[in-house]
Amino acid sequence: MDSTPDTATPETVAVVVVTYNSERLLPDLIASLGPGLAGVGWHLTVADNASADDSVGAVRRLAPDATVVEMGRNAGYAAGINAAVAKAGPFSAVLVLNPDVRLTPGCITTLLEVLRKDGTGIAVPLLVDGDDRLIHTMRREPGTFRVLGDALLGAVRAGRYPAFGEMVTDERLYADERLTDWAEGSTVLISAECWNRVAPWDESFFLYSEETDFALRARDAGFATRFTPAARAVHLEGDSKVSPGLWTLLTLNKVRLYGRRRGKVAASAFWAALLLREASRAALGKEPSKMAARALVSPARMREAPGPHTVHRPKK
Repeated sequence: MDSTPDTATPETVAVVVVTYNSERLLPDLIASLGPGLAGVGWHLTVADNASADDSVGAVRRLAPDATVVEMGRNAGYAAGINAAVAKAGPFSAVLVLNPDVRLTPGCITTLLEVLRKDGTGIAVPLLVDGDDRLIHTMRREPGTFRVLGDALLGAVRAGRYPAFGEMVTDERLYADERLTDWAEGSTVLISAECWNRVAPWDESFFLYSEETDFALRARDAGFATRFTPAARAVHLEGDSKVSPGLWTLLTLNKVRLYGRRRGKVAASAFWAALLLREASRAALGKEPSKMAARALVSPARMREAPGPHTVHRPKK
């Protein structure tokens, strides 16, 4: 699928989507692309991670001009993004979308305006869930005190204080445009310059922390992530918070990412803080935390490369 803008514009957006058993979500996603990208030139590339359903067929029926990359295996989210961009046509920006995202009219035109601001390499919109409730998408850089704050106060309460929360939960901060260390990766617009300087996404994470890693490396290279409430999209969201396997992978990847950026000594303190958090929640009977705590004290789980042998991705 592609579109020629109604008015002259230098922008061409490569829309990339990674699918995994996403057939039921694709009609609404694809229907939202035209209005969401109105006035902008764009083309769609979908990387499919060996879906067992008819995700590939659905893309070809609903978006016959789209490029489909069949990965042949469940290669992970980052690998799918990299493969899709590699097969996409020329672009001035890359729009990474989850299959369970729905763009609102004019969303990407607004994000492109934000992306043009000095120092900006990544632009992200305000996201709401299927019930029109605000999703806390802005994040601060991971840190040991922020994990401890989460453990002691809970993510929502800790997130009101920059020193103690990774998730930005003060809803007043979502009322205005601002820079953020990183943002959840379901709806991300990346400038071509940022992509060419910072890509590829790190495929070793398989799922979770890959967007954190990319945004922090972009920041290291001088490309900020900028949030704007003037652009809006709907994210139906997956089930990492309730699936023990996915929550465990998310937790382990936090340790891996922190260790790569901060070194072994700092990572040991970060690991201990995460273990305290997960063990305290496991004591309250939370199954995802029980599995995560066991994994954190397992040398084998801490060493192994994450992949489809350690977790099954949600059927989105």
